[in-house]
Amino acid sequence: MVSQKVTIKNPTGLHLRPAGILCKEAIQYKSLITFSFRDTVANAKSVLSVLGACVKSGDEITLTCEGEDEEAALNALVTAIENGLGE
Repeated sequence: MVSQKVTIKNPTGLHLRPAGILCKEAIQYKSLITFSFRDTVANAKSVLSVLGACVKSGDEITLTCEGEDEEAALNALVTAIENGLGE
C-alpha cells in the first residue's frame, strides 16, 4: 500500500468534469484506489463517491493505492491532480 498527500489545484475543486477525469484515470489500474478527505474515504473509481467527498480548491487529500500496480497508479493520479485535471 502506498499513499501521498496532494492539494487540489483546480479553481472549482472536484466538481463533475474533474471528478470524471480522476475516475477515468483511476479505472485504468487494477489497484484499489481511494482518497481520504476530512472524515470521508472516497472510492476514486466512482464519480458519485468523488463528488460526495465535497473537495474544494486548495483542499488536501490523501490518495491511497493498494494492489499490483499501486506505484504506477499513485504516480499517474498525483500527476493528473497536479496538472489540474483538465482545467
